[in-house]
Amino acid sequence: MKGTLSLRRSSADLSLQPLSVLRGVGPQLTAKLAQFGLATLQDLLFHLPLRYIDRTKVSPIGGLQPNSEVVIEGEVRAADVVFGRRRSLVCRLQDSSGVVTLRFFHFNRAQQAQLVAGTRLRCFGEVRRGSAGLELYHPEYRIAAGAEPLPLEERLTPIYPASEGITQLRLRDLCSQALERVSRAERDQHSLAELLPAELLPETSSRYSLLAALQLLHHPPANTDQGRLAAGEHPAQQRLVVEELIAHQLSMLKLRARVQSYNAPALKEAGELCNQFIGSLPFPLTAAQRRVSEEIGADLTAAKPMLRLLQGDVGAGKTVVAALAALQAIGAGYQAALMAPTEILAEQHRDTLTSWLTPLGIKVGWLSGKQKGKAREMQLAAVADGSAQLVVGTHALFQDEVVFAKLALTVIDEQHRFGVEQRLTLRRKGHAGSVPHQLIMTATPIPRTLAMSAYADLDCSVIDQLPPGRTPVETLALAEQRRSDVMQRVRAACNEGRQAYWVCTLIEESESLAAQAAEATAAELQLQLPELRVALVHGRLKPREKSEIMAQFKAGEINLLVATTVIEVGVDVPNASLMIIENAERLGLSQLHQLRGRVGRGSAVSHCVLLYAPPLGRIASERLRTMRATNDGFAIAEKDLQLRGPGELLGTRQTGDLQLRIADLQRDGHLLPGARQSAEQLFSQAPERVEALLVRWLGDRDQYADA
Repeated sequence: MKGTLSLRRSSADLSLQPLSVLRGVGPQLTAKLAQFGLATLQDLLFHLPLRYIDRTKVSPIGGLQPNSEVVIEGEVRAADVVFGRRRSLVCRLQDSSGVVTLRFFHFNRAQQAQLVAGTRLRCFGEVRRGSAGLELYHPEYRIAAGAEPLPLEERLTPIYPASEGITQLRLRDLCSQALERVSRAERDQHSLAELLPAELLPETSSRYSLLAALQLLHHPPANTDQGRLAAGEHPAQQRLVVEELIAHQLSMLKLRARVQSYNAPALKEAGELCNQFIGSLPFPLTAAQRRVSEEIGADLTAAKPMLRLLQGDVGAGKTVVAALAALQAIGAGYQAALMAPTEILAEQHRDTLTSWLTPLGIKVGWLSGKQKGKAREMQLAAVADGSAQLVVGTHALFQDEVVFAKLALTVIDEQHRFGVEQRLTLRRKGHAGSVPHQLIMTATPIPRTLAMSAYADLDCSVIDQLPPGRTPVETLALAEQRRSDVMQRVRAACNEGRQAYWVCTLIEESESLAAQAAEATAAELQLQLPELRVALVHGRLKPREKSEIMAQFKAGEINLLVATTVIEVGVDVPNASLMIIENAERLGLSQLHQLRGRVGRGSAVSHCVLLYAPPLGRIASERLRTMRATNDGFAIAEKDLQLRGPGELLGTRQTGDLQLRIADLQRDGHLLPGARQSAEQLFSQAPERVEALLVRWLGDRDQYADA
């Protein structure tokens, strides 16, 4: 097979020539194009249109619809300068089917002299509703001299992604020149390289060569199916989609191969220590927890770095699995580190792990950004001399002054909140030049299409089973006008010995404003429910104050906890059975699901009330409907992907990874399994194609491939 996949590429590959070879591209334009990421003919050829305008037919004026872009032709019946709020030149254009208004706010005397009654015009523009009925503002136009009709365009007109100083006309001209050069060279070996063998392409896409697909997409014939083009489903587009998805899969395979080429400590299984730990727990492990722990344990015994993603819905018991992995490292004489994105979640992990591991004689260290003075120095010393066997912390673990004695395992919780460079820094803290094993945990279930793309470099384990005794949370959505009814519900739950959360949300990304809103809500609730003990927690509290309040709530000394979304993850109070989320329409599905996961942790029936401000938009309605319909985190994640798209869902993980040009994970997810298979085949059998594909589709975005 290697012979079939081999590639002969000329050193004079025309597609890799600089754009300065094109007519009209001097140093100034070269610099502007480079800022836009366009440096070679290949870059330009893959700079694909966003959409198309149809100038291939004339529309009758009588059939015009608002918000449509049209070509019309007719005779000017009248033209006057009108003085309203703004001076404008108004022309009435008529054909055999009707009349429409052309309006120009910017015009000169020469234009005014041209556009007089009796002049025949062909115009292109967007139809809008105006004060005089349907109008075209500043349409492009040509004057028809004589009886001969003006020629129509034979192809759809492309609209490209553009930037300041680069017009659509200039981009169209440059793309046409690039296509012409590559087409002329097609009979040589100097043309655009076909990097995918036909056998790796789906049947629907394989009828287009790469060049034919690009020619159609830059210059679609008039009879091209515009519906399929707009939807991204034309076979020419799908030909490129497949290649782009394969390129992204290759970048993940390359990343994985690079990381696994390093040495990692081979950690023998710590059977006795792990059994002792499991026996001390006040609950049995689920079958899913045992299965996943075995998968991780087997990875850790190898002398190459583990790269494993641990998914589990809210409350599935990921921390226990992380503790077992840490014990395997500690039992082999090494250190482990667990990093969380927020102070409150890191503290929760520290407290839980300390209570579990201290009886086993294991010291848990603690590092946070807010530690100062002697306390910080002591912790840094314990990390450096190895007496802190498990170190829990926030992003403070990344800092240069943090030096581990023998780090063999890093556990990163909710990793999508960390930047690529931060994770890279943590990996460099391994022992004696080795790379630590890496376990990445998330309670935000990742849709299958995202897992197969952004996380394709990782092995994946899923805890698909909740601990016994958990009851599904019943969810309802209520308009804010029923706020007083909700308060009575809180009173009833607390009088029955239960506890409740009241979560305040704000659109503004301001901790100060969020804290003020939460303070006002807490004061209102204390006034309305004087018999209850109400407390407040938000991100501006000092860590000690926050810890004290959370400890009191966990001990049952507080009935109602008013909070900002700092309690989204990491809070575990089994007696809390009621969650109120104010302004729920402002939050995404994943965040709503995370917040709801703070209740339903005991055996009592739990409820989540989504308070919203009507009227609801379409997406907000969909979110609340989904929350009422299911507690399944994976179903919610799929819906979230559909509503928000991959970029928002991935957070900082997308840096350098998922800036897709033509592929769409929602639309093209069904192509991912085939793309993965093709990428594996190319990676092993035709490595010379791999770099060429990465340059074509990712350019310099492979810079974080060592993360």
